Amino acid sequence: MIQLNINGSSWQVDVESDTPLLWVIREQVGLTGTKYGCGVAQCGACTVHIDGEPVRSCSMPVSAAVGKRITTIEGLSRGSSHPVQRAWAALDVPQCGYCQSGQIMAAVALLSKNPQPTDKDIDAAMTNICRCGTYQRVRAAVHMAAGTAKGGGSIIHMAADTARADDFAAHVDHPTVA
Repeated sequence: MIQLNINGSSWQVDVESDTPLLWVIREQVGLTGTKYGCGVAQCGACTVHIDGEPVRSCSMPVSAAVGKRITTIEGLSRGSSHPVQRAWAALDVPQCGYCQSGQIMAAVALLSKNPQPTDKDIDAAMTNICRCGTYQRVRAAVHMAAGTAKGGGSIIHMAADTARADDFAAHVDHPTVA
């Protein structure tokens, strides 16, 4: 038996120690928000946090997560209330949505280390692949969640609805993510 701390709860799973963490999260624990994309840690659809650091769970053996704090998209907030999740919804970031839980987890990790990222910082940190090409919306949502949204042109949504971005920035708490 392997004991894991996932989203603040203790889980005992009966799996081989080299089973990828992704499959334990999805199949044994039943948290299906973390997605399988490529299986070789390239696309980022499987991104979770291990002790606050973004990790591609498809290539991490479950044994490497023992004794660590695992956070999945389901554990990020109640009711999608995290500032990054709210920015994603406000700007309609997802197109097909498949990669977005991994994108959100990567963005949260970025903002926990760099609460005021530049476009260059975002581009360097957000290495997840989006087959729909929503990268401009991802960047705009990271800025919105950081409170650095300027409106006026990063994407059509922000240019057309600067008031919505300004309203979001004025009313969202910008906590430091632990």
